[in-house]
Amino acid sequence: MAEQRNNQQNQGNITEGIKNTAGAAFHAAHNALEATENAAMTAVDKTKNAITNLTNNNDNQDNQ
Repeated sequence: MAEQRNNQQNQGNITEGIKNTAGAAFHAAHNALEATENAAMTAVDKTKNAITNLTNNNDNQDNQ
């Protein structure tokens, strides 16, 4: 009986360990996706700003 209880406790510990590892992996993947999204949006913003500056410079030259 005691051995069965120990086996159940060990299985519970293993299961909890797998759950925690999976949770950590999903958390890491989520953070990586957020970092990628932030980098992509920064690139989009910088591209937009560069196009805006170029367009404004061309408008200013046309007005001279």
